[in-house]
Amino acid sequence: MTTAPTVPYRLTFSVEVPGTPEQVWHAIATGAGMSAWFLPTRIEEREGGALHISMGPGMGSDGHVTQWEPPRRLTYQEDWAALMGQEPDAVSPLTSEFLVEARSGGTCVVHVTSSGFGRGAAWEQEFWDDMGPGWMPYFDNLRLYLTQFPGQDATLLEATATHPGDDATLWSALRAALPLGDEGTPAALRGGMTGTVERVGERQALVRLTGPVPGMLNAYAHAMGDGQAAVGVRAYLFSAEAAEHVEREQPAWQSWLEDLPRPS
Repeated sequence: MTTAPTVPYRLTFSVEVPGTPEQVWHAIATGAGMSAWFLPTRIEEREGGALHISMGPGMGSDGHVTQWEPPRRLTYQEDWAALMGQEPDAVSPLTSEFLVEARSGGTCVVHVTSSGFGRGAAWEQEFWDDMGPGWMPYFDNLRLYLTQFPGQDATLLEATATHPGDDATLWSALRAALPLGDEGTPAALRGGMTGTVERVGERQALVRLTGPVPGMLNAYAHAMGDGQAAVGVRAYLFSAEAAEHVEREQPAWQSWLEDLPRPS
């Protein structure tokens, strides 16, 4: 007899962001909004609408909207078994809810809850152990986006490379090569990018870009298994010159990451 997925998993957190409920809703519930601080996203803006979140070439998460109550509540479901290479009926859908609560002073609190049921397999716990550290830093992006670029569409510059080694060592190499200082310090990155370091976390950082194109840049490293790790940059750029900048600079970023000097 097959065991039913009855083992509960849950992640919940809240983040306060600037903006009206309508501005926050645009950021969390539209494709253009989500793509400006999270990952490239397509969403049909209605209950029952299809959802696709791109995670790189040939990779992504598909789902559908289950609650659509603008500008207050968005709920959608995804197939988290597929993300881990497992059969869909091994677990329940992954359900994520965004609840927007208006506050005085021109801010809102976004309450985020993700939940699902599994059977207690090791891969399930691995998924949930990685989910919070992988997802929550994006909400610093959301806060910065709503502070500096509310309602604007982003042009994405993204480059990543895989190297032998562990993620901690490669993150140290990436941070030194960019280079990135402590939070609040000026940043002068390769390619003439300048800005301010907004956040430095475990194997990831956020920079507010001021030139030559305004925007936000994430730098990160994460383990890939088999003794390898990936390093990458993802910049969300907001100006009429952004597309031209990406066309010119993205190949150079890619080559730079592939040749990243690493400790011997």
